[in-house]
Amino acid sequence: MKENARKLTAAGMLCALAYASSAVGRVPLVLFLKYDPKDIVIALGGLALGPLTALGVAAAASLLELLTLSEHGVMGFLMNVISSCFFACPAALIHRRRPGLSGAAAGLLCGWGCMVSMMMLWNWLIAPIYMGVPREEVVKLLLPAFLPFNLIKGGLNGAATLLLYRPVTAALRLSARSREGRP
Repeated sequence: MKENARKLTAAGMLCALAYASSAVGRVPLVLFLKYDPKDIVIALGGLALGPLTALGVAAAASLLELLTLSEHGVMGFLMNVISSCFFACPAALIHRRRPGLSGAAAGLLCGWGCMVSMMMLWNWLIAPIYMGVPREEVVKLLLPAFLPFNLIKGGLNGAATLLLYRPVTAALRLSARSREGRP
């Protein structure tokens, strides 16, 4: 019971951090597309607590964005959840099978590829609706705008997550030891 409460508390804190990083760290890159570092927090949560935590944190942080920051409404929420989940969940799944830095690196690389691939598909499907343009116009933007944006976003998030992986896991191990009464 205590472990579930700790995991829920950690997930809540990750949601708050993901939302805060999104609110403070937005940087316009291409067209209406803005980079934000929330996927770093979501991926770290997934690596530490598992893929379901990554899914929950991605959904909750995106919902908070929808209610407060979003310029694109429900479609933006959907795209945020898809992007974050396809980045963080594969990373967490691979890391679960191969714990350690090499598993985290392999997972993040796979998550980056999954996120870029899926966002190309979903931008092709959804962007015409929220941009209010014919699909042909979106197709013209896939390679010069959407692909570079998602490559940059995934690359930055993967690199930052990997840099923070060791300090975060060390802090979590230290925290677990102090809860058990060990120095």
